[in-house]
Amino acid sequence: MTERERVPNDVLTAVRKSMNLSQDEFAQGLRRAGDEIGEPNDASKRLVQRWESGVTRTCRPLYARALKRFTGRAPESLGFAIPMARVRADGAGGHDMDAGDVGALDIAAAPAVAPQGEYAGVWLSRYEFYSSSRDETFDCRHHVVVVQHGNRLTAQSLPGASTNLDSPLSLDLTVDRNVVTGTWTEQTAADGYYQGARYHGAIQLLVEPTGRRMAGKWVGFGKDFDVNTGPWELRLLDRSTGRASIERYSTPPDRS
Repeated sequence: MTERERVPNDVLTAVRKSMNLSQDEFAQGLRRAGDEIGEPNDASKRLVQRWESGVTRTCRPLYARALKRFTGRAPESLGFAIPMARVRADGAGGHDMDAGDVGALDIAAAPAVAPQGEYAGVWLSRYEFYSSSRDETFDCRHHVVVVQHGNRLTAQSLPGASTNLDSPLSLDLTVDRNVVTGTWTEQTAADGYYQGARYHGAIQLLVEPTGRRMAGKWVGFGKDFDVNTGPWELRLLDRSTGRASIERYSTPPDRS
């Protein structure tokens, strides 16, 4: 694989940073997770580096299960390519899942277009939504860490850094001059009003000339399959994604 073909796994990097872990500490966590589920593994800093750099786009089942245990996420939601079964050449209609015969759908690919600014850092995410069952509009805020590669931005909320109980938020965005377009996913708190429901949708934002604020709209489906929308903005808090910054913002945002 050439440097041009390689696509970094910014989702995994964002998740690791949101956990405030170095690559070595992340590997240690995977080894502990493997021991806990009775499947010891040899995860190393070098392996994590290969995953994040895009040298290795998939992960073995052994590591997939450790990743799920350690992060609470399936590999495909961590930016890994999704294994694709191939139809057998004998026409029997079965699927050959041997390692040497598995193709992959690269979900991390993005066009190599130069962005107009640098957006990596810690941001305050704020959106509003109307709850028909409660006849009230709610304001939800998260501190998110943004990782940038070219024109692609990947954001992940920091643990415990939400005004809506424990509701992890992920954003996958693409920058085109001053327009930011992409998707969002939020896993609501298991003990909250929405009882762990997972919501997702699209988002489009305009970047202000300062590059420190983006504002626009989100769209998504409600529980009754109706299409909902509302305002969404991101405000830059800190250009750094270092440990001190992550620790500083791993708290619920102020409502001021």
